[in-house]
Amino acid sequence: MRIAMVSEHASPLAALGGEDAGGQNVHVAELSLALARRGHEVVVYTRRTDGDAPEEAALGPGVRVRHVAAGPPVEIGKDDLLPHMPEFARRLRAAWARDAPDVVHAHFWMSGAAALHAARDTGVAVVQTFHALGVTKRRHQGAADTSPPERIAAERSVALGAALVLATSTEEQRELRSWGVDPARIRVVPCGVDPERFTPQGPCAPRGERPRLVSLGRLVPRKGVDTVIRALPAVPDAELLVAGGPDAAALRTDPEAVRLHRIARETGVADRVRFLGRVAREDVPALLRSADAAVNVPWYEPFGMSTVEAMACGVPVVASDVGGHRDTVVHEVTGLLVPPRDPGALGAHLRFLLGDVVAAESYGIAGADRVAARFSWEAVARGTEECYTEALRLAGRPLLVPEQAPSRPHALAAPNSPGGE
Repeated sequence: MRIAMVSEHASPLAALGGEDAGGQNVHVAELSLALARRGHEVVVYTRRTDGDAPEEAALGPGVRVRHVAAGPPVEIGKDDLLPHMPEFARRLRAAWARDAPDVVHAHFWMSGAAALHAARDTGVAVVQTFHALGVTKRRHQGAADTSPPERIAAERSVALGAALVLATSTEEQRELRSWGVDPARIRVVPCGVDPERFTPQGPCAPRGERPRLVSLGRLVPRKGVDTVIRALPAVPDAELLVAGGPDAAALRTDPEAVRLHRIARETGVADRVRFLGRVAREDVPALLRSADAAVNVPWYEPFGMSTVEAMACGVPVVASDVGGHRDTVVHEVTGLLVPPRDPGALGAHLRFLLGDVVAAESYGIAGADRVAARFSWEAVARGTEECYTEALRLAGRPLLVPEQAPSRPHALAAPNSPGGE
């Protein structure tokens, strides 16, 4: 199967930890590689953000990344990308006019809108993963939501126009059904974890005698790191390592890091909070394994990849009782679920967990077992592949088996195909 992944702002080649670089980047990269290992050809289309970047780059065996020229070749926040999406869609359409993929999988709402436009009247099936819903963001952030005003209506249009919508949690599935999306066209397909990289066995990052809490994720207000800081007085011996955001050298000027530093000082715990900034992907498992507990308490969470990665490392987790966490964390079995934005409740749960070695160890073991059984990228790829086959059936284009398929060159991502420069 020839698969076109469309991820307009989240390149699988991007460094993680920035405001717009996180779980979606990992999802697109790991899912693409897992699908390629299953024998598929994958091309990821993402917007060019560097004028010196090659038109095409290899991500791994069977996966190529195509940098699409749409707007200036510089970093642009995703909330400012909408004016460049018509050009992005035109270039996708030109590329697919030469040789269409078997299926398109769009990630995020703007990718979905562009992909549906590019695939219009071609019969190519478009599968959609939103990763986050604008209506949820607006519900929790209110006036602080910087999304384009067109987002919510556009998302509904994409959900209604796609052959299938892959929700990352049952909570998102319920939201989509409330929009009138046919339940038969919604599948719950979670994010995954690399079980060879994220495992209880392996080196740990250096640590001292203090109990260690690790909070891993993008450094943005809705991730709830301020809640963790405000909970620290209830666990007076613990240290908190905050991983994510810009490089360590830029933390002094990063607005969210500055805000969190101020909260730590005002709360009287500044001496026990350490901001690491961006952590290299290959160093994340060792950092997680060094923790006595991983804490992830966002206001809302479409899936919660860092929580599952900590579980895979055998680390007990404390997570907010929202979104994807309700599917991944089994309360008092693999970890603890707490109300979001509630430092008092969080502090009490952390104090319990750090004080009960038996419970912490049992949560860690159960969490690692649960991830291995349900959330490996191989399992996610199998589920996604089944959805692609169903989407092709719904589009009236069932996939031909290899001996039936007509012989033709694979031009989907050829360097000189339309849709590049």
